[in-house]
Amino acid sequence: MNLSPAGMELLKRSEGFRNRVYLDVAGLPTIGYGHRLLHPESFPNGIDEPKATELLASDVRDAEQAVQRLVRVPLTQGQVDALVDFVFNLGAGRFASSTLLKLLNAGRHDEAAKELLRWDRAGGHEVPALKARREAELALWHSAQAKSQAA
Repeated sequence: MNLSPAGMELLKRSEGFRNRVYLDVAGLPTIGYGHRLLHPESFPNGIDEPKATELLASDVRDAEQAVQRLVRVPLTQGQVDALVDFVFNLGAGRFASSTLLKLLNAGRHDEAAKELLRWDRAGGHEVPALKARREAELALWHSAQAKSQAA
């Protein structure tokens, strides 16, 4: 499954668009919609929104592939959206070693969903924007799940 428009909306809203390089909450150089710069990437003159959208599409594909590779149980669209946003934000490595993934792959979906809320910190401190993002992911997880169960 791929990120839905609702998932993309959450991701774009959470990341925001910045046309110049900035340091994210973890202190990593970032541009556009949360694209982390890797050597030798450089945007000394900034980027426009079409370039940011191109980078975002590539980064989302990477997050989608990580979710597909690591998750061994069926997911609803809302769960996919929540997990792709989570992986986009935190990285596949952190997801791969998370209790969230272990619980999910054990079929304990409800407990896994609650684990999303534990990832609201940076530098040892709760970050209001991360807390809001995790709560939005949880809402996506449950809203689509309820719809799929009702259908």
